[in-house]
Amino acid sequence: MYLKFSSAPRHRIRFCIFFRWLAAVLLPLFANAVRAEDGYRLWLRYDKISDAQLVENYSAHAGEIVVQDNSPTGNAIREELERGLSGLLGHAIPATNIVTKNGAIVVGTPESSPVIAGLRLDAELNALGDDGYMIRSAANKGRRITIIAAKSSRGALYGAFHFLRLLQTRGEIARLNLSESPKLQRRLLDHWDNLNGSVERGYAGKSLWRWNELPEKPDPRYKDYARANASIGINGAVLNNVNSSPQQLSAENLKKAAALADVFRPYGIRVYLTANFATPKKLGHLPTADPADPRVRKWWKEKADEIYRLIPDFGGFLVKANSEGQPGPQDYHRTHADGANMLGEALAPHGGIVMWRAFVYNSAKVDSDRAKRAYLEFKPLDGKFRDNVFVQAKNGPIDFQPREPFHPLFGAMPKTPLMAELEITQENMGHSTDLVYLAPMWKEFLESDTYANGKGSTVAKILESSRMTGIAGVANTGRDRNWCGNDFAQANWYAFGRLAWNSDLSADQIAGEWTRMTWGNDPDVVKTTLAMMRGSWEACVNYEMPIGLHHIMEGGGHYDPAPQTVNRNAPEYSATYYHKADANGIGFDRTQTGSDAVAQYASPVRDRFASLEACPSELLLWFHHLSWDYSMKTGRTVWDELCFRYNDGVNYVKQMQAQWETLHGKVDSERFEAMKKKLGEQLVHAENWRDTCLRYFQSVNHKPFLRF
Repeated sequence: MYLKFSSAPRHRIRFCIFFRWLAAVLLPLFANAVRAEDGYRLWLRYDKISDAQLVENYSAHAGEIVVQDNSPTGNAIREELERGLSGLLGHAIPATNIVTKNGAIVVGTPESSPVIAGLRLDAELNALGDDGYMIRSAANKGRRITIIAAKSSRGALYGAFHFLRLLQTRGEIARLNLSESPKLQRRLLDHWDNLNGSVERGYAGKSLWRWNELPEKPDPRYKDYARANASIGINGAVLNNVNSSPQQLSAENLKKAAALADVFRPYGIRVYLTANFATPKKLGHLPTADPADPRVRKWWKEKADEIYRLIPDFGGFLVKANSEGQPGPQDYHRTHADGANMLGEALAPHGGIVMWRAFVYNSAKVDSDRAKRAYLEFKPLDGKFRDNVFVQAKNGPIDFQPREPFHPLFGAMPKTPLMAELEITQENMGHSTDLVYLAPMWKEFLESDTYANGKGSTVAKILESSRMTGIAGVANTGRDRNWCGNDFAQANWYAFGRLAWNSDLSADQIAGEWTRMTWGNDPDVVKTTLAMMRGSWEACVNYEMPIGLHHIMEGGGHYDPAPQTVNRNAPEYSATYYHKADANGIGFDRTQTGSDAVAQYASPVRDRFASLEACPSELLLWFHHLSWDYSMKTGRTVWDELCFRYNDGVNYVKQMQAQWETLHGKVDSERFEAMKKKLGEQLVHAENWRDTCLRYFQSVNHKPFLRF
């Protein structure tokens, strides 16, 4: 049957033409509205490549997907490659079981793929370990193929994401020959999430975990969370707050954690839980939680057995004990090692680990300088922890300040595996308001030379050389549509994963990858966003706590400045305790004439920090109390330097505002406007820090308030 338009009334013909025209105009607009750039897709956007020649070149090397692994992880690989390649190339890429044409991408292990088995790569793949992979251009029966091979399905998954990253960043894929494996075994996100949906130090809405809907109704977002983590090599998630509720280990809540583990497992992510040390009393109704009591040890063993029945690949426990009011073994006159070893004993038969945090400062009897207490408590315990116990130390000795020297425990406990704890969420750096790219800070930390084993004993080398290795980052994710509350805060999640995988990557390289995958490959966009990000951390240090100032934020939210704060009952919560500003000078003396915290570092680090001439300018007031008129290396006095740095930080934010404006029309309008608003708020925040701090310091030194 044929439609005879010629016989239809003329007004119908006109209506049809008008309708088609209207559809042609409105449908693209509707499609764009449906797929608004709200930041949800993170760095896995997979939008079509606009360069037709590049699409043609890539298509020649990505004509079909051959994944013969039908495990849950194999299915995840196939699904991700189909999604990524089809989106980037603008047409469906078929998945097949055999190589049928040039340009096939063959992914798997020698066990799952006959093609890979035939290449006899077993020795090389074994050397790369379970998480490693290789990507090579090869030939199969005269056809050009790309192989992504690994010892395990998990390694193959990481390799598949690497291949997609090459396309997203417009890399060369014609002649590939690369191999990668992570430098650290455990690469974890620590979620400070509570059972009621709140997130401690969370600035992106409520918790991702909808505990009230689990285990029956897993949110589809959990899978996207797992995809994002797997794409950057993160392989573990601590689900709950370090200030843990004993109820987290109840039978009901363990089933909910098991539901999350089921979603994460295909993506190589193991779940961990924070354990409240008093849980045997609060949940098990025992009269004590003493680690020496046989009843307590038995309770923990039975609890571990229960967990592993539900979650066979459960990772282990993270513990905050005898810190900020949390219960711990010291309540029973036991040591941190006694408490950690009890839990390690319960987990050992199942292959689980304990991450025992070194963040302790409850007792001023240990030392009046809070920066010294973790070292004094944990250094004597070196070698007394079980084989499956980490001591987890923050990057610095105080508490996630904008800049700190590296924690003196790194290099001081050679017989104990240390896990570094970084903070991705910006607790003391503007929350989800300020654009602060943290990779430069983490690079400074990881590249700090401890001299524990002579020159070259960097923190990164200390972490990588232990019999167990790992790193954790306090997550910045939440239920906000863009995951992190600020589109640029996503870069810190991404950067943590990339540095956890390979600490040798540069901050610029990581920022460039993230920018291209998140904002696009336009040269102006890449150049401008990279320029903004590169100096944003140093700018934040300058407008908040420059040249070694620390802990002068207000005590609740840690957002606004409060240099005037005095807490006579708990001096370590007082801003004045840290800056010690008076009419004569400013700074905390941690040399031999003061608290002698420098003695906790190996020589020559201690000598450098103790010397006024050698101490890095960025840490001068951390280690020294100086006259306001002391002349710094810049030629400015301490007071003039503070004025300069505070103002310089504010000016950098103004510069970022101007740079962002140049991208109008080059990035999507939704995220452009959102970031424009954020930068405006950041400027107000930076000016408040500058003006509040300088006015306070001026009130004690009575010097002119200088602007540069």
